[in-house]
Amino acid sequence: MKLLVTGGAGFIGSALILHLLEATPHEVVNIDCLTYAACPSSLQAAVGHPRYAFEAIDIREPKAVARALRRHRPDAILHLAAESHVDRSIADSDAFIQTNVVGTHRLLEAARTYYATLDATARGVFRFHHVSTDEVHGSAEPDDLFTEQSQLSPNSPYAASKAAADDLVRVWHDTYGLPTLITASTNNYGPRQHPEKLIPRIIIDALAHRPIALYGDGRHVRDWMHVEDHVRALRRATEHGRVGERYNIGALAPKTNLEIATLVCDALDTLVPNRGLGSYARLITFVADRKNHDRRYALDPSRIMHELDWQPERGLEDGIRDTVRWYLNNPQWINDALGVRGANRSV
Repeated sequence: MKLLVTGGAGFIGSALILHLLEATPHEVVNIDCLTYAACPSSLQAAVGHPRYAFEAIDIREPKAVARALRRHRPDAILHLAAESHVDRSIADSDAFIQTNVVGTHRLLEAARTYYATLDATARGVFRFHHVSTDEVHGSAEPDDLFTEQSQLSPNSPYAASKAAADDLVRVWHDTYGLPTLITASTNNYGPRQHPEKLIPRIIIDALAHRPIALYGDGRHVRDWMHVEDHVRALRRATEHGRVGERYNIGALAPKTNLEIATLVCDALDTLVPNRGLGSYARLITFVADRKNHDRRYALDPSRIMHELDWQPERGLEDGIRDTVRWYLNNPQWINDALGVRGANRSV
């Protein structure tokens, strides 16, 4: 297959592209407008690969997207391009509406026009795979898991923009017959994640002996999944998922933010002990809570596990230790992400 990936220079997008090039025979076309959160160096291993192509395109530019579709003739679109940092969405929501809502709408329209040009065989193969998030459901009650049928009830501008995109994708299938599917995942972590996100920020602040700031009491719960497990699930859904369906992707590894910070600090204590400090966990502090902060996210991944034979493989503690080791071994990548793109250090 030839797969067109939007937002392929981001954290999950770059991990997906590297996986596809290493583990499949698929061709990959990456379109990305390279915002602050993109890191082209994450795709260094893809540069020059005979099955990889890059187009510097904003998904809000329909003519550019249409040209890319005509030129590359993809068998599927995997739509990952999105603004994704909740704090930024609260401070300034415009970019989130423009990229996540307007951008998704324009991409859907371009895909619909392109789909109409395909012959019957190509139409039978084509998929528009939209990648979403658990945050669209809002906060889960204790011991509850959101299923694919759970209502959308977002509580931040970011989550609202993703929920709107989810509805657009569903409607473009129901109304126009575009063969779409949606996957939603829990929190991702792993190498090459932008430093504004929780785990890399903890690592960077700890190494600089800055306070490791957590919102509120630090007991907000998230399900944590290694990015490599996520991209395997994305591949399975694109290759074998049913048109019109939604698939939840989760690792069933819930931890509070305080527990995550402690695990990261424990790994740092082992890998780069600081005798003067004792433990990096001493740097953990608590700050005023985020506005309308969801207490708990939790997805039920039973459908993708049973229908598509996918299971998470990376254990959380080993995955975090490996992630900490990657950041310790790649200071230049961190400098590029912080220096060139000026990462937001807020929690």
